[in-house]
Amino acid sequence: MHCPFCSAADTKVIDSRLVADGSQVRRRRECVSCSERFTTYEAAELVMPRVVKQDGTREPFDEDKLRAGFLKALEKRPVSMEEIEAAVDRIKFRLRATGERELNSRVIGEEVMAELRELDQVAFVRFASVYRRFQDLDEFRAEIDKLSRDAATPMMSEKASNKDDVTSK
Repeated sequence: MHCPFCSAADTKVIDSRLVADGSQVRRRRECVSCSERFTTYEAAELVMPRVVKQDGTREPFDEDKLRAGFLKALEKRPVSMEEIEAAVDRIKFRLRATGERELNSRVIGEEVMAELRELDQVAFVRFASVYRRFQDLDEFRAEIDKLSRDAATPMMSEKASNKDDVTSK
């Protein structure tokens, strides 16, 4: 790090501390040449992958679009902003974790549907109907039936394990 006072190339770190909930490091530095002190902040540069749309165009990832999709689907539903923000953060984390420089927009849509399925089933069906372009009531019914089956499956296995617990006592 160059000294901002004398432009010397040699500075030393005197103190380091975590700031901003641990997402940044504050470093107090001292110039070896002129002995002036200054502060720097260091943060990880996390680059989101570019989004490849269905028509082949590419655009930067837009967190506001992602959030707007959640808000539209969850309109008038009992889901807090904290839950929405947590879902957005989880999606961003998973997208970054792929390590890909570009992702198909379909991947993001599927991530949103997975989060909505957990947050609110009505919002999930709302989003899925637009995202998958449902044409008639049969497509709605099929999605709702699938959702019902998926919700019932863990209950069945949970009941079976509870039954096993009772018989083994």
